[in-house]
Formats: sequence, C-alpha cells, structure tokens
Amino acid sequence: MTASAIIYTAHALGSLAEREIERAWVEAVLGAPEAVEADAKHPERRRAYGSVPQRGGRILRVVFVLEGDVCRIVTAFFDRGRRRIRREDTLRPRG
Repeated sequence: MTASAIIYTAHALGSLAEREIERAWVEAVLGAPEAVEADAKHPERRRAYGSVPQRGGRILRVVFVLEGDVCRIVTAFFDRGRRRIRREDTLRPRG
C-alpha cells in the first residue's frame, strides 16, 4: 500500500493505547502486509494483516480507508481467528 500520509482516527488511537499496539507495528503491516482483504460490512474499508515479531508472531489486523493518497486508520487489533502460515506447512507435499 502506498500513501503519502497516514492519519489515525480517535477510535484507532484509543484502540492502540488500550491494546498496547505500537504505531510502528501498524505502519509496518501497512508497508508490507502478508494479506489485504476487503471488509465485507464496509466496502470502502480494507483489512491488512501482518505478523508482529515483538508479540510472538501474533497477527495484527489493521482496518483502513484509502482517501486519495492518505491512509486513514480506523482500528487495529490482534486477530485471534487468523493464524500465521508456517514456512514448513507450505513445504509439505499434499496428498
């Protein structure tokens, strides 16, 4: 994702503080997401996912809206339902 500026909503800032999530982690996920998906309930929103090594590889979900060249962060949280794909899982033969 490329954006010239990243802004955080008041909700996002509160969520980061409450959940002890660093802005650097949010920006790292946006800069190199492992996956990006559309939000089913809010079509203007996107979800970026990435693992955070400082939190044991837990998956951080960042919900954002692109508005021109500005990325507005709606919220971020560790997604318990999402699991990181281990490299060895991708190397095993199927069948």
